[in-house]
Amino acid sequence: MAAADLWNTDCPKDTNYTRGGVFQANLDSLLAFLPAAAASATSGFAENTTGTAPDEAYGLAHCRADVNASVCRACLEDAATKCPGQKTSTIYYDDCLLRHSNVSFFGVADTSLWVYMCNPDNATQPGLFRTQLGALMSNLSSRAASSPRLFAAGTVDLTPFLKIYGMSYCMGDLAGDDCNRCLDIAVTYIPRTCDGRAGGRITARSCYIRYELYRFYNAQATEAAMNPPPPPAPAINGSDNSGPAGRAGNNAMAKIALFVSIPVAIALLMLLTVAFCLCKRKNNKPHEHVRISSADIGDGEDMRSSESLLYDLSTLRAATDNFSEENKLGEGGFGPVYKGTLHDGQEIAVKRLSKTSQQGLVEMRNEVVLVAKLQHKNLVRLLGCCIQEEEMLLVYEFLPNRSLDKILFDPARRQELTWGHRFRIIQGIGRGLLYLHEDSRLTIIHRDLKASNILLDPDMNPKISDFGLAKLFSVDASVGNTSHIAGTYGYMAPEYALHGIFSAKSDVYSYGVLVLEIVAGRRNNFSQYPGTNGEDLLTTVWRHWSRGSVSGLLDGCSADGLQPSEMLRCIHVGLLCVQEDAHLRPGMAAVVVMLNSRSVTLPVPTPPAYLVPGRAAALGRSTTDEAHAPAGAVRGPPVNDASVSDLEPR
Repeated sequence: MAAADLWNTDCPKDTNYTRGGVFQANLDSLLAFLPAAAASATSGFAENTTGTAPDEAYGLAHCRADVNASVCRACLEDAATKCPGQKTSTIYYDDCLLRHSNVSFFGVADTSLWVYMCNPDNATQPGLFRTQLGALMSNLSSRAASSPRLFAAGTVDLTPFLKIYGMSYCMGDLAGDDCNRCLDIAVTYIPRTCDGRAGGRITARSCYIRYELYRFYNAQATEAAMNPPPPPAPAINGSDNSGPAGRAGNNAMAKIALFVSIPVAIALLMLLTVAFCLCKRKNNKPHEHVRISSADIGDGEDMRSSESLLYDLSTLRAATDNFSEENKLGEGGFGPVYKGTLHDGQEIAVKRLSKTSQQGLVEMRNEVVLVAKLQHKNLVRLLGCCIQEEEMLLVYEFLPNRSLDKILFDPARRQELTWGHRFRIIQGIGRGLLYLHEDSRLTIIHRDLKASNILLDPDMNPKISDFGLAKLFSVDASVGNTSHIAGTYGYMAPEYALHGIFSAKSDVYSYGVLVLEIVAGRRNNFSQYPGTNGEDLLTTVWRHWSRGSVSGLLDGCSADGLQPSEMLRCIHVGLLCVQEDAHLRPGMAAVVVMLNSRSVTLPVPTPPAYLVPGRAAALGRSTTDEAHAPAGAVRGPPVNDASVSDLEPR
């Protein structure tokens, strides 16, 4: 396998495993199995799990449909050597993809990370090129999603003598709808990444698209993959039925089949009729379900599409011990949340609409329709809902570590959150918010992003929850206005709190507050924290930042694994997000890049909104002499000074 075929590796540095342990043995066994399994499979795809919890290794291998078995195996064997010592990795070759992890990811369209590579040449006739390319790639996406191998390739004419060649495919573990959604997102990235270029590749961990002005795939193998021959009809008793005796035998068999099938069909029809009558009688029982009119809940199409998510009320009552206080996890604006255990042992969280809540069917619809359609590892997963006997309930996956605020703001527990945990939480929330704003089919403004709405899985990975206040837009509408201000003070952007104007930048402001809370380990309020002079968090952070040292903000963080440069960058990004002028705040795409790239120079932030009156004048003067700062202090640039990409501690 040529080294040039490797075009990206995703090997997170925070997923190391202990060498010589059980997990390594399981992973080595997995990586030895996958290349041969994928190469020998007709689909060019294989997945497997080795070992038992907590040392399970999950992996999949996928080869392009036009690649032969020997090239496929060589590609995957080479990929298996690229991320030694990592629990999680994704290796991208032109001909294959290899992915493994210590947690299951099968069957989920992972669009949290996108990688792209653009042809350096510019396209001729760029306007026509964009039009023809968009039509081609959209067509290939839908064809791939409906094909047996989740693969499609084709061409479109650019000029009488020039074609655009395109390819789309998904990993073999995806359902058709998930494949189509992943590829649709990939196509939307073309104008953002490779606009005007003659070619490009865009891939997530679950799907891939490529286009060029030359044929980059094996046309004959591609045609065979897209149009596999039908399986041959089996011969009866293995004999040749082409002669007279064979034809006579066929006629006899046909008569026997006809005499057998007619009574069977009549019996089945009668059974179906009886079953239909019984179901209709059951559904006509009075007072069993709440009647919801179209005026209450809007277009019912979305709810009908979610019927498979419906739970029976008796099931949820049994799971939560009839919503007992012992199972109560907490209470929010929507109502109380209860822990439950289904009959198969699955743990769930059940959110129950309060009878006195001002929220109602509209919020219920928002939760069900929005969350059911959103699939991202940093969003809480909706399992279903129940609308029965005047109860309105939402069923979510249960996350044992509950919400971020329960740990972050608890003096006895916050030491559990090392800096590695905190940085991963900051990054994960950012990726989840980016998905809501830009990568999902609909632009979604959360409007109530806060620490209590961030849930933590067993590995302290964050998941954004509670979409009851989410505002739904069409793709072209990105700013709205409301007379009903809903959210949590302390996290609300000034333009929203004062004027009811909300946009993606409103969520960016809330995210900035959350980032600063995570770094400092304290709430954004006026509590008497040591060294804060009774200030709110934003004022305290700005005061430290303006004076050139932010080391005093880190008292709430464990000393284990401290990374001063990462902390400083997070504080810098947080201050950029909470600027008073919404236009100066970065979008979430820029925020994610700022957090993950050490080479990006960050702009100088302006003072945050809601700065405490009377302190602003003092905040611009530096009273800390850096020459006398303690060793290990983390420093921020003075106001109006140029920002530096990476500042290391003394």
